[in-house]
Order: sequence, then structure tokens, then C-alpha cells
Amino acid sequence: MSSDYVVPKEVEEAGFQICADELGSIVEGHDVKKLKIHGEVEGIAEKLSTSINDGISTSEDLVNGRKEIYGINKFTESPPRGFLVFVWEALQDMTLMILGVCALVSLIVGIAMEGWPKGSHDGLGIVASILLVVFVTATSDYKQSLQFKDLDREKKKITVQVTRNAVRQKISIYDLLPGDIVHLFIGDQVPADGLFVSGFSVLINESSLTGESEPVNVNAANPFLLSGTKVQDGSCKMLVTTVGMRTQWGKLMATLSEGGDDETPLQVKLNGVATIIGKIGLFFAVVTFAVLVQGLCNRKLREGTHWIWSGDDAREMLEFFAVAVTIVVVAVPEGLPLAVTLSLAFAMKKMMNDKALVRNLAACETMGSSTTICSDKTGTLTTNHMTVVKACVSGEAREVGSSESTTSFGSAIPDLAKSVLLESIFNNTGGEVVVNEERKVQILGTPTETALLEFGLLLGGDSRQKREKSKIVKVEPFNSTKKRMGVVIELPNGGFRAHCKGASEIVLATCDKVIDSNGVVVPLDEASINHLNDTIERFASESLRTLCLAYLEIGNEYSDESPIPSKGYTCIGIVGIKDPVRPGVKESVAICRSAGIVVRMVTGDNLTTAKAIARECGILTDDGIAIEGPAFREKSEEELQELIPKIQVHLIFSFH
Repeated sequence: MSSDYVVPKEVEEAGFQICADELGSIVEGHDVKKLKIHGEVEGIAEKLSTSINDGISTSEDLVNGRKEIYGINKFTESPPRGFLVFVWEALQDMTLMILGVCALVSLIVGIAMEGWPKGSHDGLGIVASILLVVFVTATSDYKQSLQFKDLDREKKKITVQVTRNAVRQKISIYDLLPGDIVHLFIGDQVPADGLFVSGFSVLINESSLTGESEPVNVNAANPFLLSGTKVQDGSCKMLVTTVGMRTQWGKLMATLSEGGDDETPLQVKLNGVATIIGKIGLFFAVVTFAVLVQGLCNRKLREGTHWIWSGDDAREMLEFFAVAVTIVVVAVPEGLPLAVTLSLAFAMKKMMNDKALVRNLAACETMGSSTTICSDKTGTLTTNHMTVVKACVSGEAREVGSSESTTSFGSAIPDLAKSVLLESIFNNTGGEVVVNEERKVQILGTPTETALLEFGLLLGGDSRQKREKSKIVKVEPFNSTKKRMGVVIELPNGGFRAHCKGASEIVLATCDKVIDSNGVVVPLDEASINHLNDTIERFASESLRTLCLAYLEIGNEYSDESPIPSKGYTCIGIVGIKDPVRPGVKESVAICRSAGIVVRMVTGDNLTTAKAIARECGILTDDGIAIEGPAFREKSEEELQELIPKIQVHLIFSFH
């Protein structure tokens, strides 16, 4: 199968064994088969003339060769537009064109009739109105373009750590080349398409590409990293394979920039009105001019002088033409575009004060034409900050949404349960509690991990103390197959203890003991199992994500090569985590409804959770419909016509 691919001659001459298109197809298509044909990540690195440990050589000839074959990590940008371009665009308005013709004719006729400067007053007045409209529009749009240019310049000041010539260094993401070894950490944006080399517990947020906030686990089995996504958890080394416009992000940007500059609804209506008014004015002007000329001809016929035309007759004809022009000029409302432009400029200024930048002046009116707003859920309607709001430990289920209620909950549960709970939270986690440069406590990790760590801190736990007291021997990261994560720690007094955390039903099934209300470990009988299962169902019905925490005393004999035990655990408790609705969302949805705008939720979350959040936001009403993507796509055209107006929650799924 490897013989199917032929290395292009120019690529081989440059010292490489794989072309840019082949690299792009591997990562973009998540093509595991093709990756194996090329020798996995190590084979790709060899064909790119790079080292996984030392990176690329920075000799000028090799760097220039890479740039020539694979391109640079920059996106195609349209050249900056000058002020005169914005002036020319503003002049394309139909109403202004009609007024321009009227101004020209008015000037010619006025000067011919009354001389300069008296005859030019009407024409110059129209010209002044046109110039005012044009320069207000052009100036506003030009200033906004400069602001967006400054924002783009700031966005480009991004550096990333790479290994080149066996030296770790920081470079701009725009200097990256295929073959570079990039070091990524929590919060970093993936700067180009590439392949996972090595790392630990790497979760990638692909919401910028797919709209989905559910993280993707990247490892040796799924090594594909896409430009524009973010590292949500863990750290890794990445081999850059594709840069610039060949990346998934570059292709997306190219697609978005293909659209033309369509006229806004208001512009279409104004141009239509101006055209109709112009046609009506022109019709009556022609009729008036014809009637006046006919009257002149009839008079000359009666006088018998119809074959003799003097200068006075010509002057009278010119007066008739001036009357016709006046009708056209008066008919076309030169104040209309000025009033619209000034109102839009005022709207743009108000939006800027609200920190909302609008690139073009005409776009200010687009929101006024909106009939539907489709919103994502996580991070838009909700805060994307998970919080533990309910917990059940030692048989006691209570609200823990605030610091006071959490402290009260901590004092109500037995010491053993609290100690083991905190040990589990701070050791069995992919997140971390750190102190930033401003000496403030910061929690790093996925939203779920952050919620648990925050809960542990509110219970009075000390992350550093819990981690220093015990040594982590083995870690099994969370994955979507097991739906749980585990860790084995060596206790300060000797012996080993395993902690397990994950989907409530799965972890609870591994337990045969529980800590009761007196802090004593007792067998898990049928009544206790029913109570815990009822608690899980109750939490889930309230749209809470439930996690079960458990531990197991292993004894003194454990090797880090052994797997973490999968049963015999003691249940510590169950927590319910919620992503709170952003403040003001419900009020904003109500305002939109009162304005006649339909707000719909489009998300990839669980249907029950999505419906509960939609109801809390005021989006889902009694007569509204929540539908999943597969069911929606199966509907016929006739069914969709009837269904779409009623849909208020739509669930979609990402492509990965």
C-alpha cells in the first residue's frame, strides 16, 4: 500500500519524503491507516527531516527549503484598504447616484438660466448633502477598520515553546514550520495541524471548529491535533505537519471570507424607494416638459411663426427644462440618506460604548432586522464554570451551592469521610491548584475537575498538604470507554490506597462498602444501594452531572506495573455538578421575546440537561419542541416546514 504514494520530485530534491497535501490529508481526515503506512509519528518525522527529541535544524538553506515546499504559518489576508476606498464604497448607494445626476443637471441648467453664482445654489446644496453622507459613512467605517486592525495586531503577538537544534526556545506561532516540535500546556492554542508525540492526560477543546465544548482525548491512539483548538487539560509534545492555509483552521477562514458584500435589508429597501421615487419624478418631469413645449408650439402655430425660432424661444424652452429638472430634484429626498447615515453612526457609537465593535456602518441596522437568534449553551448561555451544587456523603444529601452551605456540610459529615473525600479530590484529579503571579489561588483543569477542586477548597482542604502527605504511585486518566479515572497513592504510614472517580452508576457498581453517618465503613446493603441510586436519579433529573467518588485499601503489596483494582471499593459519596446560567440571560431572552425575536438553543449536550437549562433561561416554553439532530434530519421537507417554527432546543453532534 505504501507504493501508492509517490513523492513529488521537487519535494525529494529539497530533502523531504512527503508532500504538504499528503500530510494535510492524514491529519484533517484523521486517517490512521495512512499514518501507519508512513511509519506512524516517527516515520512522518523522519520524512520531514526532523528529530522528535532535537527538532529541526535552523540552517538558512533548510529553513528556506521548508518554507518553499510546505509554506509558512500565516493566513492569506486582504490588503488594508485606504480611506478613498471607503469613500468609493459609500458612493455606490443608489439614492446618492440619483442625487448626483440631479445635482449635475441642476448646476448646468441653473448656471445657464441665472448665471454664476446665483444659478448654482440648488445644485451645490445637493452636492453638499451628498458629500456629508459620503464622508460620515466613510470616516466611520475607516475608523472601525483601524480598530479591527489594531485588534488583529494584538492577536498575532502569540509565542509558543519549540525545540530546535536540541534547544528549547520561544518563537512566534507565525514562524512555525512543518517538522517543528512544539510543547503545549493547559490553556495553549494549537498553532498548526500536527501529531501527538508524547504527553499526559491531554484533552483538547475543539469548540472553535465544531461548536462542541466536550473535550477530545488526544493520545498515541488518537494523535491528531487541529489548528485553532485549545489544550484544556494535560501537556504534550506535538509534531507540526501542516501550516497556514492548508490547516483545518486556514480552510475554515478561507470559506468564511468567500462571501460577498451583500446589501443589508435597509439598503435594499432604501434603494428600491429611491428608484421608484426617481422614476415617478422623471415621469412627471417629462409630462410637464411635454405639456409646456406643446403650449409653446400651439401659440406659435396660432401666430404663424412656427417656422421662425428666436433666441427668446430657445430661452423659454430652457426654462421649461429647468422646471422639469426642479420636479425631479424635489421628488428625490436628499435628506433621507443623510438621516439614515447619521442615525447609523449614532448607533455605531452607542454599540462601541457597550464594547460591541461593528466593522461596517450599514451592519448596525442588521440586528434590527433579526427574527431569530440561535445560541450555543455552554459558555454562552451558561458560564462554562462548573460548580458542585449538591453532594451526598455518609448518607446525607445537601445543597452546597455557596461557601456557607459547603462549610456547614463539611462540619456535618464524619471526620473519616471528610478526610478521605479531600484526599480523593486533591490526588485523583487531572487539574491543579496553583498560585499565579498576582499571588492569587488559581485552579487549572477541565470545568469538571475545577468544580471538584473548588469544592475541596471550600470544605477547608489544603491541596498542597494533601499531595505532600502521600505519594502518587500510578495514574489511570479518565477515558470515554471506562468513564472513570483512578490513582494509587502511597500513604505516609505505609500501605497503598486506590481512589476512583467517574460516572456514578459505573463507580457505584464497583463498590461493596460505604461510609455510614457515624463514620464507620459498613457493607453496602440493598437499602443503601437504593438510597444512592435514588440520589443519583434525583440529581440527574435536576440536570446535574453526577460523579461518584470511592476508595480501596490495597495493603502493603502493590507494584506500579499492576493495574488499578476494578472492584471492592468503599463509596465515599456522590456530587452533583451544574454549569450555572449566566446572570442576565433570562432577562435578555425575555427582552428578545418582547421584541418579536425567537431565541433558540443549539447545543450538543444531553437532551435532559439542555431542556432544563433552556427552561431556566426562558427559551423552552410549554408549546416549544426540543429535538435531537438525527431525528431532525430524518424529517421530510413538509414536516420541517411545520416543525421548525416550534423548535426551541436543537441538539447537534460534532464530527469527531
